[in-house]
Amino acid sequence: RGHLVRITGRRLLACSFFVILIFALVAQAEEPMHVGFLALDHVYNSELMAPYDVFHHTVFHTKPGMKVFTVSLDGKQITTYEALRISPDYSITNAPAIDVLVIPSAEHNMDSDLKNASLKNWVTSTATKARYVVTLCDGAFILANTGLLNGKKATTFPSDVAAFRKLFPQVLTQEGYSFVHDGKFLTSQGGARSYDVAMYLIDLMYGEKVAVGVGKGLV
Repeated sequence: RGHLVRITGRRLLACSFFVILIFALVAQAEEPMHVGFLALDHVYNSELMAPYDVFHHTVFHTKPGMKVFTVSLDGKQITTYEALRISPDYSITNAPAIDVLVIPSAEHNMDSDLKNASLKNWVTSTATKARYVVTLCDGAFILANTGLLNGKKATTFPSDVAAFRKLFPQVLTQEGYSFVHDGKFLTSQGGARSYDVAMYLIDLMYGEKVAVGVGKGLV
């Protein structure tokens, strides 16, 4: 009789763990995909807002969709290249975990931004942990500077391809494509083409029905 009690106890314990696991998996499934946009000073409007709009609109077509937010170096207000003022949600020191890292182009991506050690370290760590990384235009320079694109196919703004190849010879630079997808990295020409890569990722992650719904909403 005591032996039967011990077996029952083990079964109850196993059942309890199983129930807890199921609740944990359900809770995880209901978590939104966290999409962090790196918003550096003098970021270009198009590269920031095109994918931001696309990813934000997922919440109207699937649950829980994407939770989008901006991350700057220090969390203080930034000014875009076209003079819009933006108050970022986080700094690189307090940003939450990011599932999809988006790196829009900013004015100094090809020069002084590449020398910022704190920026490089944060991008390296965040991109390594992220499920996907998307760059727009010269944002590819920021990602390539980490070494994570070495041996990968990538693209950037058409007129900056030569400079990209010179700075990062280990990257398999492509040109003539709206965007390039290699592994978890998606690099785009940027500008108006920024919509292309964002819509592609929506289709990849959520399927055609959600992508069509987002596309109709944004015409």
